[in-house]
Amino acid sequence: MPIEAPAVPRPEYPRPQFARPDWLCLNGEWQYEADRGDSGLERGLREAELSGRITVPFCPESELSGVGDTDFLEAVWYRRTVTVPAEWTGRRVLLHFQAVDYDTTVWVNGVEVARHRGGFTPFTAELHGVAAPGEEAVIVVRARDSRHGPQARGKQATWYANTHCFYTRTTGIWQTVWLEPVPEAHLRRPRITPDLAGGAFHLVLPLSATRPGHRVRAVLADGAGEVAAAEAPADRDFAPRLTLAVPEERRRLWSPEDPHLYRLRLELLDGTGRVVDTADSYAGLRSVTIEGRAVLLNGRRVFQRLVLDQGYYPDGLMTAPTEEALVADIELGLRAGFNGARLHQKVFEERFLYHADRLGYLVWGEFGDWGCGVDGHTSGANQQPDASYVAQWLEALERDYSHPSIVGWCPLNETYQRLHDRTTPLDDVTRAMFLATKAMDQTRPVIDASGYSHRVPETDVYDSHSYEQDPDAFRAQMAGLAEGRPHVNEGPGFPWSLPYRGQPYFCSEFGGIWWRPGAGESEGSWGYGERPRDVEEFYRRFEGLVAVLLDDPGMFGYCYTQLTDVFQEQNGLYGFDRSEKLDIGRISAAQRRTAAYERG
Repeated sequence: MPIEAPAVPRPEYPRPQFARPDWLCLNGEWQYEADRGDSGLERGLREAELSGRITVPFCPESELSGVGDTDFLEAVWYRRTVTVPAEWTGRRVLLHFQAVDYDTTVWVNGVEVARHRGGFTPFTAELHGVAAPGEEAVIVVRARDSRHGPQARGKQATWYANTHCFYTRTTGIWQTVWLEPVPEAHLRRPRITPDLAGGAFHLVLPLSATRPGHRVRAVLADGAGEVAAAEAPADRDFAPRLTLAVPEERRRLWSPEDPHLYRLRLELLDGTGRVVDTADSYAGLRSVTIEGRAVLLNGRRVFQRLVLDQGYYPDGLMTAPTEEALVADIELGLRAGFNGARLHQKVFEERFLYHADRLGYLVWGEFGDWGCGVDGHTSGANQQPDASYVAQWLEALERDYSHPSIVGWCPLNETYQRLHDRTTPLDDVTRAMFLATKAMDQTRPVIDASGYSHRVPETDVYDSHSYEQDPDAFRAQMAGLAEGRPHVNEGPGFPWSLPYRGQPYFCSEFGGIWWRPGAGESEGSWGYGERPRDVEEFYRRFEGLVAVLLDDPGMFGYCYTQLTDVFQEQNGLYGFDRSEKLDIGRISAAQRRTAAYERG
């Protein structure tokens, strides 16, 4: 059973699609010290007691961390001593970090055990030979987070104050830290691929090591009991493959209307048939396919009524304050009439995807790289690409591949590279991230770069962003899709994108209507276009913009900006504190009617 102290923040199991029974949550109070000159290693902070305290997993810029330091933090240090549970004797101990921003080094008992670059994805250190069950482990973490140079930051500002679409920075640990015991040869994260046409699930079960006589076994179950089981040898293949055929009478599809999840038990057995490792998972039987300009879910047209969700919180920043807050954000979207979200400019924590899976909430997975460019063609020179973009994106794909709620991938967003310019590293990164996505996942559509700059001719989906506020002008702008001439974002005097080739198309950002009655001057309130004069004008504008896209038979979906206010960007349907700003019933009603696309 999980071992945790009372009142540990965010105590829930952090990896619900690959869950083992034994683990130790390390959230809570850690020693902490800011290292503004990044000189801590030379000054002996690795060996020293640190001067402050922080509440993990909240970043030091957040209120919930107990630090609340929003100045630049070139580096930060953490220290904690834990006793590895003695009952884990005979097993190896893994130290997991779900996310640390950005360049992290970890020492345990003075030994370097891990290095990791990237602020959005998990990494693991094995403590064999460093800290055994029953022994103390002194964990020291240094996280560097320079505001200069190539780095995927999402919406984090590289200047002091947050303004417009840039928000308060996140530095250091911002998701759960935990220990887990495993046998020497153990299961690793599975890849679960639904096969709707074949009525089956295909599993790849990676192993840490092979052993003579070992086998893997998988058992699929629903509310009525076992549905299917399969076994395969695990003594010659690092990644055995299994197929679980679902009898026709037990097939129940995953969809927004019925988000059915099968239970999945995974086991590693030794030569005597003894279970040496086990993990629980789940799976949804569904398909995402492209037919002409249609994106089909389970072979049918489902108009994707998406909302832009940036996943920020007033007190936790990129970290949800509680498990309930993750669920509440999905429920807010559903109440407003959306059936999904574009998870914008961060890799959301795994618990969010688990709730999207069980609630039937369609999502597009995305990386955090907004405005990436080179040679000055970037939004405030906030971030520039390098090889770490591809490495981090591959880690995100590996983590999230098996979630049925994910219906598409968006590795890049609003990149700045002009057509017919000389080729730049961003062109290479764009193509590499697209190819990496297709290599990792052949089951979902991929957008090469959302919004401005489609540079990969074979991109599965073509989209555009428009914050035109007048519904009539928006209708004229969006016209032309039926003739193969959709709206394409262009800059003054030059094109951004390769020509449209007839792919499925949607307007993946629109709206952003500025509405925050009573906003104080100190808030720096901001949104797209002119603020409506009154709430009735807001409704007319929202209803008119939505109607343009619902009435277009060539549009397979849309994404409205945005679910909530985020700091000064006050164009959400809800307040930053998730309070209601509008009649959500009226917002929902505007979207509920059948879209022209759904009539086929």
